[in-house]
Amino acid sequence: MRTLISTAFVSLDGVMEAPGGEPGYRNSGWTVKDVDFLEDAYEIKAREQEEATAMMLGRVSYEAFSPVWPGMTEEFPRYNAMPKYVVSTTLAEDDLVDDWGEITVLRSLDDVAALKKTEGGPIIVHGSARLNRGLADAGLIDRYHLLVFPLLLGAGKRLFSDTDKDAQKLRLVEHEAYANGVQKNVFEVV
Repeated sequence: MRTLISTAFVSLDGVMEAPGGEPGYRNSGWTVKDVDFLEDAYEIKAREQEEATAMMLGRVSYEAFSPVWPGMTEEFPRYNAMPKYVVSTTLAEDDLVDDWGEITVLRSLDDVAALKKTEGGPIIVHGSARLNRGLADAGLIDRYHLLVFPLLLGAGKRLFSDTDKDAQKLRLVEHEAYANGVQKNVFEVV
């Protein structure tokens, strides 16, 4: 059974929208413009590239990443080489880029559950707010890698669902606080 890992930059109030400077959001770029850069705080990002064997994205994140990431050969060499899974009910096969390796479209969370039952290593989920909420509500996420930034952003897409459901217990397996106020929290879903 494969491990599904949700990785995200989040504000203290759970917002994950536009951390790198994407247009259309008033706090766009909050990870780089509002918090001092400290390389140590991002160590987990390099480790994720080494440990993951596939990447999963929702359609919106795929459409944002696919024109940019294939050209970022120094920053994302392993991500660019690994298979990608895009969860979408609307994306057509001819909408896929042809310079980003093997890409498979999954049409439902049932398809994700079936993929998790296959042999292979961890699958990392980047961005993809709506997908993350759906995966969590369906009980498909096994681990969270969170970099929590000391900011309150108010409005924006949130990592966690507001669905009325039973409590979900998490076990903190790794954590560290950095001088710039960023906290690394790695949780396993119990």
